[in-house]
Amino acid sequence: MTRTLRQATIASTIAMLAGLMPAQASDYNWKRNQGTTVRFFVNNNSLGVALVAKKAEFEKLTGITLKADMYQEPQLRQRLLTVMNARSDEVDVFMTLPSREGQQFATAGWVADLTKRLKEDVAPDYKPDDLSKALLEAGTFNGKVTSLPMNIEGPLLYWRKDIFAKCKIEAPKRLDDLATAAEAIAKCDQSITPYVSRGLRPALAYTYSNFLHNMGGTYIKNGKSNLCSPAASQALELYSRLLRDFGPPGVVNYSFQQISSFYGAGRVAMAFESSNQLSIFMEDPARLKDTSVMPLPAGSAGSVPTTIGWGIAVSPFSKNADAAWLFVQWATSPATQKALALEGIAPPRASVATSTEYQAWISEHEVRKEWQAALRVLADKGTSEVGYPIVANPQSRDFIGQAVIDLLLKKKTVEQACADADKGLDELIAQK
Repeated sequence: MTRTLRQATIASTIAMLAGLMPAQASDYNWKRNQGTTVRFFVNNNSLGVALVAKKAEFEKLTGITLKADMYQEPQLRQRLLTVMNARSDEVDVFMTLPSREGQQFATAGWVADLTKRLKEDVAPDYKPDDLSKALLEAGTFNGKVTSLPMNIEGPLLYWRKDIFAKCKIEAPKRLDDLATAAEAIAKCDQSITPYVSRGLRPALAYTYSNFLHNMGGTYIKNGKSNLCSPAASQALELYSRLLRDFGPPGVVNYSFQQISSFYGAGRVAMAFESSNQLSIFMEDPARLKDTSVMPLPAGSAGSVPTTIGWGIAVSPFSKNADAAWLFVQWATSPATQKALALEGIAPPRASVATSTEYQAWISEHEVRKEWQAALRVLADKGTSEVGYPIVANPQSRDFIGQAVIDLLLKKKTVEQACADADKGLDELIAQK
């Protein structure tokens, strides 16, 4: 089922949250598993890195040793598949994207059910009803809470206002304006790459999906893959053209790490990449001054941004499930999420987003104000449909990526690329 942040079916989650009764302070024991070791499989994105950097706080609070195994995103998923298929207790807790592998892992029985713990085993200051209901629902399958939200994110357009001013270009207002601006920048300043976004095959569905939805496209229609529809084909053409004609050499290997380094070094005028990368993009103080941020400009269907959130889940094969739950609870607590928010990790808690400390941090720089305004658009208008809303969602992203790469490298026409992708995607859809 397609899950959107503005249309999510959250009635069951609201009912569940209404019944949550936090434990009394005198009854809650953070030290109950001291001496235990919890092994955490973590993505090396800005969220994962920032969380692991605070592990000493968790260890002091609980007496539990946290062993963090950090991987690049593709390697993280491969390790999880290997460990889960073997029903191994090698991992206790892990980062996950419910919008990607949530249905797959839930169907396979690879995530512990956290529903009862969330109802009966939380510290008094945890405040579960403060968590984003839509993101909590996104991690709920067949009535079971399988992960808790760590952040809210989506791709945003970071653009160099100094370069736009130098080249006398207006900020893009419509999706087609990206190519027009990129072409003008290429003529104005040949030392700057006009545009960059994800070109790595399994990673680019995250950014391509925003193009698709802004153009009015859908991944599935009448039970069949819909990549050859006019809207989806136009999105494929525009996405691939921007990378091919205005992107850096080797862009087919670019995901968030390469894009962050490239933009942060001041080598590109526009980057369409995750909101999570704000702090990485801004490590050079010059970027704080010369960058503006906005959602992807509207297409023929308006603005329908991609909006997702990373979750944290417990392995059903863990021998340290209780200690793992303490880590999940700490990682998604108001205090931890406030600390992460002050490092540019957008919080999935309303209380953190409206806190005095967070608002003061936002107010320090204009680019942070624009970033927060863009995040509000994501929360209000976003869809979490990234790739095909099927159990085989991860495999579907490879077909989307291959279609883009075939166009980027001029190996196929758009008609050939989308038809070949649709053939493989229809087989995935039929697997149910």
